[in-house]
Amino acid sequence: MTGSTEIIVEPGRQDIVITRVFDAPREKVFAALTDPRLVAQWWGAGGPGELEISEFDARRGGTYRNISRDEEGVEYAFRGVFHEVLAPERLVHTFEYEGMPGHVALECTDLEQLEDGRTRYTELSVYQSIEDRDGMVASGMEHGARAGLEKLAELVESS
Repeated sequence: MTGSTEIIVEPGRQDIVITRVFDAPREKVFAALTDPRLVAQWWGAGGPGELEISEFDARRGGTYRNISRDEEGVEYAFRGVFHEVLAPERLVHTFEYEGMPGHVALECTDLEQLEDGRTRYTELSVYQSIEDRDGMVASGMEHGARAGLEKLAELVESS
C-alpha cells in the first residue's frame, strides 16, 4: 500500500481534512467513489456488519442513502445530496447521519493525479458548528474513516 491516512482536526475549527495517496490512477479512485457497486465494497468498512445502499445517484442533484448494520442488526443510516460530480477530479456532497438529523456536513473530495501515476485524495468536511464537528470526532469517525480508506486502497490498488 502506498500510504497512511492523515486526518487533521484542529481545535476551534468547523472542519476535518483527510488525505491519502493511492497507488492507482484517479479515474479508478473516482469510479470507486461514485459507482454504487464499488462503494458497497469499501464504505463503512470500519465494522464487522454489512452495508446496504438503498439510493445512490452520483450526479448533480442526485441523492444517496447507505445503511450499515452491526453484528446485532442495529442500523446506522447516512444520506446526502450530490452538489458537484466532476469526473475524475472532484466530488461535492452533503453528509448526514440519520440518527442525528439536522447535523449536515458538506464534503468536498479532490483527486489529484500525481506524475508517478498515483492519486492524492483530499477530503474537506465542513460542519455547521464546531460542536457538530467535535461530536463527529467523538463518535469515532476517525477509526471509521481510516478503516474505510484502507478498504478503498485495497480495492483500487488491486489489479
